[in-house]
Amino acid sequence: MNTHNLVIRRGRKFDQVIDGARDVFLRDGFEGASVDDIARAAGVSKATLYSYFPDKASLFMEMATQEVQTHTQQMVQSVVPDDPPEKVLLRTGRGMMCFMLTDFGRRIFRICVAEADRFPELGRRFYEMGPGYLRGQLRDYLELCVSRGELQIEDLDLAADQFPELCKAELFPKLVFGVIEDVSEAEIDRVVHGAVHAFMTCYGRKPRVEKARK
Repeated sequence: MNTHNLVIRRGRKFDQVIDGARDVFLRDGFEGASVDDIARAAGVSKATLYSYFPDKASLFMEMATQEVQTHTQQMVQSVVPDDPPEKVLLRTGRGMMCFMLTDFGRRIFRICVAEADRFPELGRRFYEMGPGYLRGQLRDYLELCVSRGELQIEDLDLAADQFPELCKAELFPKLVFGVIEDVSEAEIDRVVHGAVHAFMTCYGRKPRVEKARK
């Protein structure tokens, strides 16, 4: 499947179709969702739905992209260049985890992983619009902190990947695999604060130790 060649048209009921698709995809998954059910949930005819989207895959991709972009833009706003790294990392980490740990975030992640073999572009688009975009913004901020002497990082790409993984420790794997069903605000705060502490311990500016005079 190459969705770059598929044309998506907008119209008066476009958002209505997206809303209906969101409900059905999250309830039934990509494979289980039918175009009939989506049209019914959206309150439109199949002809109207197909006038906007050429197939189910393009509809899913548009729905997921809109949701991920909305949440990603909100998180990117927390990356304020003038703020110190501890403050930015706490806001960014918490915002990221609050989205990933929502029912929507977990379901979209599972769908993209489940369909990655058949429709690899689904996973690529999800990454580019969400985690990949946020990673790029975080890398740029870390580079700025290094230039200001606030952090000491040799491999910015690695560091930008490490911080989100630190924030996912314990909670995200358990939720994805169904070990736990929900997470409290206190648990998110505990893990994100631990992630920031570990990151700053590794990359925070180390005080210079002067050699003792003989």
